[in-house]
Amino acid sequence: MSVLSAKDLAVGYDHSPVLENINFTIEAGDYFCIVGENGSGKTTLMKTILGLQTPVSGKVEFGEGIEKDSIGYLPQQSDVQRDFPATVYEIVLSGCQNTLGNRFFYSKAQKEMALTNIKRMGILTLKNRCYRELSGGQQQRVLLARALCATQKLLLLDEPVAGLDPQVTEEMYELIEDLNKQGHTIIMISHDIENVKRYATKIFNVTEVV
Repeated sequence: MSVLSAKDLAVGYDHSPVLENINFTIEAGDYFCIVGENGSGKTTLMKTILGLQTPVSGKVEFGEGIEKDSIGYLPQQSDVQRDFPATVYEIVLSGCQNTLGNRFFYSKAQKEMALTNIKRMGILTLKNRCYRELSGGQQQRVLLARALCATQKLLLLDEPVAGLDPQVTEEMYELIEDLNKQGHTIIMISHDIENVKRYATKIFNVTEVV
């Protein structure tokens, strides 16, 4: 079953495309990687898929049961984000914001979900630590747990191993692979094509469609 497709899509800024002629279909359970050099338009494509940018032309279509507000998103981290003064638990729980509706407080089920995803990422001992005190690898686990609170279906990951050392990079890839095996469809941006080849079921190279 298709969860997402791009049809004759062009993405860019101010009506000027940086990528054109984009066509692909992502099926449920895929581990789909978007690869290309830095500055090649990968993140622009990801933001267009998320609805954060309007396509220059063409369209992105979601499959049945997939909504833009039910996608788990792990963005690239900025220095400001890395220094965010909140606890691990608070950040992970914020992944439930899209399901708050008209309520002002998180439900018991949402709090339990946050705790479950903290455990899944192996960071329970860090639950009450301040996010900015953590290592890069620990922070990425926190953000992945947050993304899992937003979805049971589709994860969009923008350079999830950027800046991590080789051992932590391997651990992160294995975590993502496990999530894929558990039923999550993965869309990941990367310029690390050698590792991508080991894990992805489909690879989309943006340099081949410019």
